[in-house]
Amino acid sequence: MIVRRTRRLALCVIALLVAAAGFTGTADVSAASDQAAVIIVLRDGVNAPSVAAEHASAHALAVSHVYQHALSGYAAHVPAQRLSLIASDPRVLFVAADKPVWALDTVPTGVNRIEGDLSSQLSGNGSGSVNVAVAIIDTGSGPHSDLNVVGGKNCSTGRRFDDGNGHGTHVAGTVAARDNGVGVVGVAPGAPLYSVRVLNNQGSGSFSSIICGIDFVTANAGTIKVANMSLGGSGSDDGNCGNSNNDALHKAICRSVAAGVTYVVSAGNSNADLKNFVPAAYNEVLTVTALADFNGQPGGGAAPTCRTDVDETAADFSNFTTTDNTADQAHTIAAPGVCILSTWKGGGLNTISGTSMASPHVAGTVALCLSRASCGGTPSAIVAKLRADAAVQPASYGFTNDPNSPNGNRYYGHLVHAGGY
Repeated sequence: MIVRRTRRLALCVIALLVAAAGFTGTADVSAASDQAAVIIVLRDGVNAPSVAAEHASAHALAVSHVYQHALSGYAAHVPAQRLSLIASDPRVLFVAADKPVWALDTVPTGVNRIEGDLSSQLSGNGSGSVNVAVAIIDTGSGPHSDLNVVGGKNCSTGRRFDDGNGHGTHVAGTVAARDNGVGVVGVAPGAPLYSVRVLNNQGSGSFSSIICGIDFVTANAGTIKVANMSLGGSGSDDGNCGNSNNDALHKAICRSVAAGVTYVVSAGNSNADLKNFVPAAYNEVLTVTALADFNGQPGGGAAPTCRTDVDETAADFSNFTTTDNTADQAHTIAAPGVCILSTWKGGGLNTISGTSMASPHVAGTVALCLSRASCGGTPSAIVAKLRADAAVQPASYGFTNDPNSPNGNRYYGHLVHAGGY
């Protein structure tokens, strides 16, 4: 077993402010080429492939992605002096910076802790498979003999949607590793997985690559019901699906949620208020903070293993919301995220920590809930159901720093409960 140290990946943005008619956003650029990395969001009803091709020809653009489902638009590297001309096109709704993001791999024990072994699938008892499809929007997933990867999309480097990093395969195993007596078992054993590669082998990507993944998920929303995003970057929620602050990522997620996909995302690993991290800050997603648990049992007192956190407390790296922020509280829940054992690239196993590892416990629980028809309706109703079921568990099920015994004004949410589905 490989034990990896916790590490926090910094977001680095090289920005150019273009104060020109029609464009007042901040675009990421390469200092060497003076090319702005941007996402062009078009008005509804505009033919995105046609406009992208037209702009590419007229303005010498390098188009990287074209979006037609989660939103209408495209991503490109644009000569900085051409930004104002593109922004003034009446078919363009807004121009957004293409920001970098990284896998949140401070980077599991958690299936027992959330009582997955008491769920309808009795994880660890060979009782069957879950039939609800989950998209893992990450570094790719697999190939791995313990994962039921049925399809995918590559929005990053390379030609395949396989995982060249390990992070996405680890996340996928916590969601749905097969209950086959080999390796580990996931919360929703054997669930069909879609490997959506939006981060490269170094665990980095951009808003444009993530939107490409969301676009794929939205196009397949009739099949894919749950999406896990264990990644993040800087940003905030404008309360208007990105239409007020020109946030293309937020707009894409809102459109995908409206298509019926429930998004589960990691809160972030900066020991800070999640309101400044996206997608964690978006009200339309279910945001997951991390619990430190070392033996899969409540009550505390277990000795640390791969990290020195205190058993049954909020992980010392986990982001949080605050007791006065009722909007973010309404989409926050907790799950185990410290020293989690799961699948790894190359067919093996690995133990890592992070809110990246907490999030898939909840994504698997959503899949369980949907498979038993315990959850239904819109994604917002599903979010409310999971949070309500977590909140009614006895205090002995919870952890220090949950809403029953808060840490100052920090709010981590109640511990998700898979045992009832």
